[in-house]
Amino acid sequence: MKSLLRNSLITVSFLLFLPVAASAVELELPRAGTGPSAPGSIPSPPSDISAASYVLKDFESGVALAERDPSARREPASLTKLMTAYVVFGEIRDGRLSLEEEVTISERAWRTGMEGASRMFIEVGEEVRVEDLLRGMIIQSGNDASTALAERVAGSQGAFVDMMNNQARRLGMRDSYFANPHGLPEEESQYTTAADMATLARALIREFPDLYNLYSERSFEYAGIEQNNRNLLLWRDAGFDGLKTGWTSAAGYNLVSSADRNDRRLVAVVMGIDAPDHSTGGTRRANESQALVNWGMRFTETRQLFGAGEALGMPRVYKGSEQEAPVGLAEDFWVVIPPGEGDDLSASMEIDHPLEAPLREGARVGRVVATLDGEAVHEQPLVVLQEIETGGFVRRGWDSAALWVQSVWPF
Repeated sequence: MKSLLRNSLITVSFLLFLPVAASAVELELPRAGTGPSAPGSIPSPPSDISAASYVLKDFESGVALAERDPSARREPASLTKLMTAYVVFGEIRDGRLSLEEEVTISERAWRTGMEGASRMFIEVGEEVRVEDLLRGMIIQSGNDASTALAERVAGSQGAFVDMMNNQARRLGMRDSYFANPHGLPEEESQYTTAADMATLARALIREFPDLYNLYSERSFEYAGIEQNNRNLLLWRDAGFDGLKTGWTSAAGYNLVSSADRNDRRLVAVVMGIDAPDHSTGGTRRANESQALVNWGMRFTETRQLFGAGEALGMPRVYKGSEQEAPVGLAEDFWVVIPPGEGDDLSASMEIDHPLEAPLREGARVGRVVATLDGEAVHEQPLVVLQEIETGGFVRRGWDSAALWVQSVWPF
């Protein structure tokens, strides 16, 4: 009788530690008030966009709402000046440069863009404030101002270009390379992508909100010459407040723009628009950017369901120093849905197989899936959030037996 009781207890204890077959676990979602509803599905982006490459991104999340060849490498032209501004803004923020400081204009800066390209019309030997040079570069697209700023910050154009490319790598702009601070054609290839330009635009707006205001100014006068900002959207729509135009014969017509409406900001990048003349090209890039932003604002909503590093569950761990491991996401989990549909979302966590130690932090063990009306709308890997080391001899032996039983007797 004692032997039977002992064997029964052992069997019951053993079964308690058997792994459960992988299955989906429903997750609790944050609920928020819904706004006006849109159609039950998101329509396609505007079909009349002629840009060779484009991307429309939600500013807060970085989620792409619409895109065409966003990673295709193209010549940046004057979009290069966004990176020039980013580097200069960083110098101002860190106290190595001030807006009031005066810069002596070199002959090289004066000569940059002499043959018909955009200029601020600064003169050799002139003392010009950094703030004026920034306006000359941002509003007037002055190539001379870009060179003057680069020389002041780094001592030479070449050293400044190194700073530009270092910042591009730091921001994750893997498909961008800059050869000068202004974007005029060089013998050395220079390139970027719509996706990388959107990354840079988001960084500019997020990190330098005060200096970013320069991009919303419509005109700037220097040396008695007033020049208008070539971003036509600043005149059309009060929601648009930046950023930069660009053109060369090889690049086509480019525009990086951003609009803030009803506490939501979008960033649009269009590149490689063809046009017979500057007037037509300037209008087309503005029209297409505005169309993308209007579409995104009208037909999409982004919602964060879970945060990076947030523990979504504590599944059983076998052969480990701990019996459970926190699992979650390496990056924030955002979904794109029609406006007003957020409360119809559901999400589940799926673990592919029983977890066995050792487990490294960041190891993929399953997925998190969000669904709307029964259809998956987004999926991200489920990862281990804490390293779990191998357990002791007894734990490993016991759990090995449990896993073996599960393999031959699943339930």
